[in-house]
Amino acid sequence: MRKLTIRAAINEALRQEMRRDPNVYVIGEDVGIFGGCFGVTAGLIDEFGPERVVDTPITESAIVGNSLGAAATGLRPVAEIMFMDFVGVTMDQIFNQAAKMRYMFGGKAKIPMVIRMACGAGGSAAAQHSQSLEAWFMHVPGLKVVAPSTAYDAKGLLISSIRDDNPVIFVEHKFIYDIEGEVPEEIYTVPLGKADVKREGDDVTVVATMAMVYKALEAAEELAKEGISVEVVDPRTLQPLDNETIINSVKKTHKVVVVHEAVKFAGPGAEIAAMIAEEAFDYLDAPVKRVGAPFTPVPFSPVLEQAYIPSTEKIIAAIKEVVA
Repeated sequence: MRKLTIRAAINEALRQEMRRDPNVYVIGEDVGIFGGCFGVTAGLIDEFGPERVVDTPITESAIVGNSLGAAATGLRPVAEIMFMDFVGVTMDQIFNQAAKMRYMFGGKAKIPMVIRMACGAGGSAAAQHSQSLEAWFMHVPGLKVVAPSTAYDAKGLLISSIRDDNPVIFVEHKFIYDIEGEVPEEIYTVPLGKADVKREGDDVTVVATMAMVYKALEAAEELAKEGISVEVVDPRTLQPLDNETIINSVKKTHKVVVVHEAVKFAGPGAEIAAMIAEEAFDYLDAPVKRVGAPFTPVPFSPVLEQAYIPSTEKIIAAIKEVVA
């Protein structure tokens, strides 16, 4: 099978859904002629024109406001927030309006909108361009939160998100855009709310998201040399969360490490750890261990930033702690 980068897989998902459904359009800063800050929307304006690939002023509130109104009246917008850090100025529209309109209108309104946003540290972009804030949105009833780690998942999950009749927050880690994976040419979907076991193992479960999936797989490879068998579970969708797949893995391994780049305190791993404690406590042979970023803004200094981002070595140390 051919290979695409995650960037190209997302582009293909957008292109195929725009061809299939004339109600789908893309909107955001520099998504048109420039092709997006990270090149994800490159070439779309050449095929679909400026009415369906809409360049906006630098005002995230206008991007989400346009999308919300359009979605409520039958279109299927895909809005791009250039950096996840900028989503704060749109929060009322997202959590008070988009997330609640279907509920407040008794199910008569549908809000089929996707908000794509790039997260993640690693390029010395400093405190206002490097955050992972997915836990904010997990907490809001009415929103779905998607966080792919592979090109295959990114394409299939984005197509599912565009077709969903609810608002979806689609989180893309900017430093895995160039990772390649096998991606079918045809249109396919990956269901929202279904996790994927990226590596099977028997001794410990590692639940990891986005870029941390690759570091968890590196840790598993290293620990296999020492006779420790690591199972890596990628939730793929953080809301709804696939409790069943995670719990089934815990029942097999009896030990768990949860890894994400977001700040450890009140991060996505806190909910996953609590869910495991509530639903699978009797299967645990050790406390659930979390690996996440420290409670500090993302540093600009490359040395400090690398210390901030959870590393393969930290994941290995956490696994050894629970296995011991």
